[in-house]
Amino acid sequence: MPDTYTQLYIHVVFAVSSRQALIKPHFSSEIQRYITGIVKNKGSRLLAIKAMPDHVHILLALDPKTSISDLMREVKASSSGFMKKKFNLSLFSWQSGYGAFSYSKSQIDSVIKYILNQEDHHRQKSFKEEYMKILVDFGVEYDEKYLFHWIYEEEEENSSN
Repeated sequence: MPDTYTQLYIHVVFAVSSRQALIKPHFSSEIQRYITGIVKNKGSRLLAIKAMPDHVHILLALDPKTSISDLMREVKASSSGFMKKKFNLSLFSWQSGYGAFSYSKSQIDSVIKYILNQEDHHRQKSFKEEYMKILVDFGVEYDEKYLFHWIYEEEEENSSN
């Protein structure tokens, strides 16, 4: 519609299945380019992306004709197939679900900086701590049993038994 104007900035976070560190440093730039292409082909604009070994952060300007759930379904399905084929990771998959958080235009520069500086953040805080802080900061009610599977906790529990 010619008289419809939107500004929808969404920060999305999603994790590798079982939080395995499968995104090696030499894979990250290729998966980032691949995801950028998916977002662009779906009519949205990717503003920042950072693929960490076990999770990904993206900031996008969402096309109002696209639902975030449809976009994320496409991003995760296509990029999972890409990782399997390109890097011979037959067991690669993303965990179900994702976090999606909206921001105003005035916050975009700080969100981009936050996403691009993930290595620095994770020297001080684990991904679990980071993700749970985002949920709390946004006032998102959650049940821990439905959050990402935290493989490291499971390993710690098993080693203490």
